[in-house]
Amino acid sequence: MQDRAVQSDAEPQPLPEKVSVTLTVKGTERRFSVLPWVSLLDALRDHLDLTGTKKGCDHGQCGACTVLVDGRRINSCLTLAVMRDGAHVTTIEGLAANGALDPLQQAFIDHDAFQCGYCTPGQICSGVGLIAEGRAKTPDEIREFMSGNICRCGAYPNIVAAIQQAMGTRP
Repeated sequence: MQDRAVQSDAEPQPLPEKVSVTLTVKGTERRFSVLPWVSLLDALRDHLDLTGTKKGCDHGQCGACTVLVDGRRINSCLTLAVMRDGAHVTTIEGLAANGALDPLQQAFIDHDAFQCGYCTPGQICSGVGLIAEGRAKTPDEIREFMSGNICRCGAYPNIVAAIQQAMGTRP
């Protein structure tokens, strides 16, 4: 049997129009246009040149893409940019203020809570969100609430210690 290409008389469908999106990032309102299916992660990296947020699995399973949207931590690969129109987005680039690192960023350095560093931006953004939620009080609760952020290097004990330091619960 011989393979034959199927020819269609149908005209190719045009791409939909781009959609205008406005995000406030690092205190600045940023406007750009994207196709409706562009994820927040890709918008941040490709349209706003904020490459600190990493693309890991692109399926919401690793947490490398974690950012804060209106103060809540989310996997930016699982939300469309158009769904976040008007939101305030905090990425790793926006945590430091007035030339000083965020307390959790400093704690990550103090506790050597990273090895290769690929997951670090997502870990820190998730940790900042966790601290703001105020639900985690113990190391076990920190581990549970951070379980969506994977570190292939296994720096988990140091990550927990860094979060405890930033929470003020580590001696």
